[in-house]
Amino acid sequence: MTSVEEERPRALLAGASRRWVRMLPWAVAFVLCVALLPTTIVVLTADYGLNSGLASGLAVAQAAPLLLAVVRPLHAWYVVFAADVAGALALLTVDFEERLLWPFPPMELVGYVGLCLALGLRERRRTLVLVWLVTAAANVGLEFAPSHGAGAKGLLLTILGGVALLLGGVLRERYEVQRRLVEQETISEAERGRRTLLEERARIARELHDVVAHHMSVITVQADTAEYRLAALPPDVRQEFTSIAATARESLGEMRRLLGVLRNEEAHGELVPQPGLAQIGQLAEATARTGAPVDFTPCDTSGGVEVPEAVGLSAYRIVQEALANVVRHAPGARTQVSLSVSDPVDPVDDGGGARLTVLVVNEPPPEPPAGPLEVGGTGHGLVGMRERVRLVGGTLDVGPLPDGGFRVAAQLPLTEKDIT
Repeated sequence: MTSVEEERPRALLAGASRRWVRMLPWAVAFVLCVALLPTTIVVLTADYGLNSGLASGLAVAQAAPLLLAVVRPLHAWYVVFAADVAGALALLTVDFEERLLWPFPPMELVGYVGLCLALGLRERRRTLVLVWLVTAAANVGLEFAPSHGAGAKGLLLTILGGVALLLGGVLRERYEVQRRLVEQETISEAERGRRTLLEERARIARELHDVVAHHMSVITVQADTAEYRLAALPPDVRQEFTSIAATARESLGEMRRLLGVLRNEEAHGELVPQPGLAQIGQLAEATARTGAPVDFTPCDTSGGVEVPEAVGLSAYRIVQEALANVVRHAPGARTQVSLSVSDPVDPVDDGGGARLTVLVVNEPPPEPPAGPLEVGGTGHGLVGMRERVRLVGGTLDVGPLPDGGFRVAAQLPLTEKDIT
């Protein structure tokens, strides 16, 4: 399909933005054809004394291809040039007044000059030079025909044709230069936009570091020093503060990796292990410590099924976001987190590979929340889940339950050919 489109000829000035400019070559070609066709017949028969049938044939061959010149000027030149030379040879067989132009009458000059202008607008410089040399050679050769002597007026076709070729070539090259300048300006504008984006990302990274990292560091220090600052802490409370400090440090580490990506778009992250299925149990335990009962059922991989790292990371992030939503919107609700490996649940799925099923279902909260836990939430949690599932070629089903709870179910392919 692409090669056919590239070979399809385009009309002269087809790339112009204004419609009247695109139609101008067709209008000029039509006017020349309509004007030159009857004029050539009349002049060749009445003034030069040529047979009317032969004159009509020459007129058609010299004028009609001007319409083709709008799309294929070089093909039109082959026909018109051959017809002009044939007409000059035909005029050798008749007697006409010396004052008349020969070998090319005025009508042929007008049509040929218009054709040369079209050639200059379309063809390369080398082609234009070859066309002019062939024209000059034919013109000079005919000038030395036995019945007519050489003269300056007889070389008008060579002179005027060369001027038209030069003018068309200059206009075409000027257009090419302007087009390349526009392309370069577009590229420069894209580079400026890219640089602005990088600067904005760096600014956001600095602000995140200055604001979030400071508060997280304060939380970590307070949790670590609570057992020294507060006397007679029970063991379970001391353990709670230790868990808070560990969670805060982990969050700081993940935030630093994200800030590294924001500061440098070519950064590939730190070479540290990414969370996966093994860490989902820790998420459940951390959520349970907030007062929301969580029942966790890990998947059984004893059958030799290997979970790709990308799938494990996606499962971890989905569970992480789902549990975070439970804490935000249904505090205290009992939640079930289960992982299982199963065949595709869709009977029309011909993938033939195993899939990891991630299911997070929470019941309604025991009491309606007094108010939102967070102010000004981003609302991007479900969007992020869908994006992660899409990246590994899986499916996601989320929505409220009739009893007031909420369900998050993801199907993630485990076979390499299914992961896209």
